[in-house]
Amino acid sequence: MKADFYETLCVSRNADEKELKSAFRKLAMKYHPDRNPGDMEAEQKFKEINEAYETLRDPQKRAAYDRFGHAAFENGGMGARGFNGGGFADIFEDIFGDIMGGGRQRRSGGRERGADLRYNMEITLEEAFTGKTAQIHVPTSVTCDECAGSGAKPGSSPVQCPMCHGAGRVRAAQGFFSIERTCPQCQGRGQIIDDPCRKCSGQGRVTEERSLSVNIPVGIEDGTRIRLAGEGEAGLRGGPPGDLYIFLSIRPHEFFQRDGADLYCKVPISMTTAALGGSFEVTTLDGTQTRVKVPEGTQSGRQFRLRGKGMPVLRQPQVGDLYIQVAVETPQNLTRKQRELLEEFERISSNENSPQSTGFFARMKDFFESFGE
Repeated sequence: MKADFYETLCVSRNADEKELKSAFRKLAMKYHPDRNPGDMEAEQKFKEINEAYETLRDPQKRAAYDRFGHAAFENGGMGARGFNGGGFADIFEDIFGDIMGGGRQRRSGGRERGADLRYNMEITLEEAFTGKTAQIHVPTSVTCDECAGSGAKPGSSPVQCPMCHGAGRVRAAQGFFSIERTCPQCQGRGQIIDDPCRKCSGQGRVTEERSLSVNIPVGIEDGTRIRLAGEGEAGLRGGPPGDLYIFLSIRPHEFFQRDGADLYCKVPISMTTAALGGSFEVTTLDGTQTRVKVPEGTQSGRQFRLRGKGMPVLRQPQVGDLYIQVAVETPQNLTRKQRELLEEFERISSNENSPQSTGFFARMKDFFESFGE
């Protein structure tokens, strides 16, 4: 008596398509004949697993099976697809492609695309501000100039693989079905090289250090990726090259911090400048001097905005702003005379001279006294 298809796949009767496929993959890997050579019991189990999955993955067949059981496919019933059916071929290729060597890869005459490369580049904030053209040196694989990338010794050419006759894949009988796998002699290329190039040993490429010119545009931001098409590794045996990706990072600046197109700078000023007012000069990122006016009574942390003195926006005509934040510096290493003057100032000061501190302590006192009432 046939086992229940749901029990065969170890799933519940309300399992969805994803659960069915997952269960089939797991069991098929376990009982596959290649993993159990000569084990007839495993071969029979694999056959049952496939029959159950082929039935339950088809909505119409599953509905018929749920209603009539195995009788739905007996005596001229619908019948489950055999092992050569398209559905099983697809799932088989998906599951066992890596085991058999290459999955759905198609023969390309041995010409394989080269790998993409990554190059990390650090630039200064000034270089991001002005833009630049940088020269970089990249060790990579380039097309062999002796064999022009063919991998064969000059004067000779690759020949058709005698095992697969140029197909790149071979078929082998495995119990009750046949398996197509990558040709072990040519590794799926369909061609072999009898007389390899001495310089590249048949690879069609050699390792060299290349010098490349990279354009860094004005206003570029930290973390930007620049793609240089075709500047990656050369492909095997004349295959197309990969790409080179430049990953940019901007070195921290000693004075400026960047936020998009805006720049920020913290500037210390003396207590007297903050109290009496005054001015100071800052050097902006473009190298020019800009005077900043400080009004009387300026508090520490106040910001002054310099329009158009920030970073240019990448590929846009706009320019950001520069924000100057002042930090009032408390005098240190006072002389006797300076101390006497400050003490005299303290004696004649009123609450109006320090409204923030006076107001803060008054509010704090009122706040905690309210709890005692």
